Amino acid sequence: MIAPEAGPFALQPGALTLDDLRTLHGGALRLALPETARAAIDASAAVVQRAAAGTAPVYGVNTGFGRLASTRIDAADLDRLQWNLIRSHAAGVGQPLSAPVVRLMIALKAASLARGHSGVRRNVVDALIAAYDAGLVPLVPCQGSVGASGDLAPLAHLTLALMGEGECLVDDRRRPSAEVLAQAGIAPLRLAAKEGLALINGTQTSTALALHAFFTFEPVLEAALVVGALTVDAARGSDGPFDPRVHALRGQPGQIDVAEAYRQLLAGSAIRASHREGDDRVQDPYCLRCQPQVVGACLDQLRHAAAVLVREANAVTDNPLVFADAGELVSGGNFHAEPVALACDAMAVAIAEVGAIAERRIAMLIDAGVSRLPPFLTPQPGLNSGFMIAHVTAAALASENKSLAHPASVDSLPTSANQEDHVSMATFAARRLQPMIHNVAHILGVEWLAAAQGIEFLGPLASSAALERAHALLREACPAMMEDRHLAPDIAAATARVADGRLAGVLRSQPGCPRLWPQP
Repeated sequence: MIAPEAGPFALQPGALTLDDLRTLHGGALRLALPETARAAIDASAAVVQRAAAGTAPVYGVNTGFGRLASTRIDAADLDRLQWNLIRSHAAGVGQPLSAPVVRLMIALKAASLARGHSGVRRNVVDALIAAYDAGLVPLVPCQGSVGASGDLAPLAHLTLALMGEGECLVDDRRRPSAEVLAQAGIAPLRLAAKEGLALINGTQTSTALALHAFFTFEPVLEAALVVGALTVDAARGSDGPFDPRVHALRGQPGQIDVAEAYRQLLAGSAIRASHREGDDRVQDPYCLRCQPQVVGACLDQLRHAAAVLVREANAVTDNPLVFADAGELVSGGNFHAEPVALACDAMAVAIAEVGAIAERRIAMLIDAGVSRLPPFLTPQPGLNSGFMIAHVTAAALASENKSLAHPASVDSLPTSANQEDHVSMATFAARRLQPMIHNVAHILGVEWLAAAQGIEFLGPLASSAALERAHALLREACPAMMEDRHLAPDIAAATARVADGRLAGVLRSQPGCPRLWPQP
């Protein structure tokens, strides 16, 4: 919960920005719904209530689901139909989704239903908002969704908890949802016609997982630029490839911004100035020279993915949809998460490539023939192995990411007795991004250690002010390794500073550094 004196966060249905979503992902908020949204909710609920009272078959209101859509349900059983739907569909397996993902799911579902095209009563949206405000974390298993018809199983587990069944996580411990709701002063949700279907038919799980990955990777990519620049100096590379004229001729925006970031980070380096004249190397290896082209292309992919995810976060993705102005319910397929799946596949490739070029930079640093530094970055090679196996670890992680980057969206298995015959696999596409980011953060942790070690051999020359701050940040936890020691704790410490944004802070503090991520 936020402090009492802080105002609530206005949950604007259909108008959430990327910064809004980042705020919702962070939690510690109270949500407020505009009154204009409540009128739209009431109007769509009235359409459903009329359909439930009528005799015409309406999918999900007075019929079964999936292949059972032709089965009519008696009027006396319409509420029970929704309860049974949630109970039967809460069939997920695997580890629970993390609290930030689940809380973002709750907020996204509330925002989607509040657009007034789902036919739920306002108390359903209010229940979601109350759960978010109370910091509730329904236990949602991570596996069991194929990304159409929506994220059925995970959203059913979320809904089951709001009904007072299932479980919630409290301080990482499983507790019955009925107890947790009672302690929070929240009445269990009672479902009416179509409401169970509206709650589980949608892409909020895959979208929340994808946004979680995006927000997690932002500081990692920024750290990659700082570490990559430090490696340029450790290898006494040229800053010529970052000349703005080079990148203007190509016109790729991510490339232009990344090159600018490298210029900012390297500006004022005495190491660079010392070998500007008389260096017999004509060109640097691609892992140094082509960083703007590679990482900039990855940045463009991530920016595109962010735009897709913002649209999806604001979308109405259940079925059937209610158009209150016409008094109609229309069946469609907005629950199909193909946009999310393709965005996540693009993110996966970009994440893998950031790690892949970083691994190549480590390999370059430990190769004395290329870097002109001591073999394996140790003063007494042979007696000491230096960074030999740290690089092997990075190589293993980069290789693992290549397998994880295989597109999930190209797979499809028919479900529901072939009624749902093409699915997106978006939920796995999004979920697999976290281990990939974990791998890249570790690769960058190794590179940071290696690049800082390389800088040690170039003293008393100093790097730029920004890169000296990066070097000092590492040395707070990891001293130089002039003879072999247990390196795993150093890798863990460096990786933590990559993942938590401390190293990214070096880049963000540069006055002329471009804004890498989309503006609100």
